Amino acid sequence: MKEKMKRIMDCFHHYNSPDMAFQAFGLSREIEYDALVVAPSYTPYKLKMDKYCTVSTLREGAYIAGYLVEKDDMKIAWIKIGSSDANCIDHIAVCAELNFKKMIFIGAVGALKDHFDLGDVCTPEYSISGGYANTYLKESIKDYVPFEKVTPHMEYVDHVISIGKENGCAVKKASVFCTASIALEYYHLDEIKEFGTDLIEMETSSFYLMADLLEIPSIALLVVSDNSATGAALVGRTEEEQKKYDEGKNQVLPKLILTVAGDSRSDLSRK
Repeated sequence: MKEKMKRIMDCFHHYNSPDMAFQAFGLSREIEYDALVVAPSYTPYKLKMDKYCTVSTLREGAYIAGYLVEKDDMKIAWIKIGSSDANCIDHIAVCAELNFKKMIFIGAVGALKDHFDLGDVCTPEYSISGGYANTYLKESIKDYVPFEKVTPHMEYVDHVISIGKENGCAVKKASVFCTASIALEYYHLDEIKEFGTDLIEMETSSFYLMADLLEIPSIALLVVSDNSATGAALVGRTEEEQKKYDEGKNQVLPKLILTVAGDSRSDLSRK
């Protein structure tokens, strides 16, 4: 990890326990995990991972939970967190003391253009930050950059898309706007669309900034849950829309998670 991340952790631990990941999620620093899955709202059970793997619940709180997902010799640490850029930063920071080879973000995403269908699995080619939380990753909280553009390590993104294709899982690259509010995004939708992004969600700009600090190969996998351009609603899907969404969520995502976690290539971190 970068020296800055070490300083962040030193400050964090100065006022808190040095074993926060265990207390929050039940995850052990003594285990080398093949991957850390970071998932706002999604549990392994919600994605039907227990059909393919052994899933153990380690901790469950009112808003967060920790799980161990095992398949053959593979061990995946899984944290369910609350939505928002701040939650993403905080809980990845808590888990920075753990030993894991890769990091995988999974979540739902809304489409802003009509050529995305419900159930499509996408990954950001860049994310635009529409919130403020990322400023806390800067040296000064006065250094706010409005609508900052965050680009992932594209060599690793392309690698994941390639191994996904080899395993029958299509992943689309798309641009993302990270909103600070779901309810209010609709009020500002015309302004948001002026940025020209394809998709909208809350956390991926923060996820990739944390991935850069950790210097861990990382990928965000997003399943399209609604589309404001076509009128496919987040709440109140038709039976056909629900079927398409469930296929992406319950079939494609689990397969991709296991494919990425089991991939032996781990030399693509950004140095």
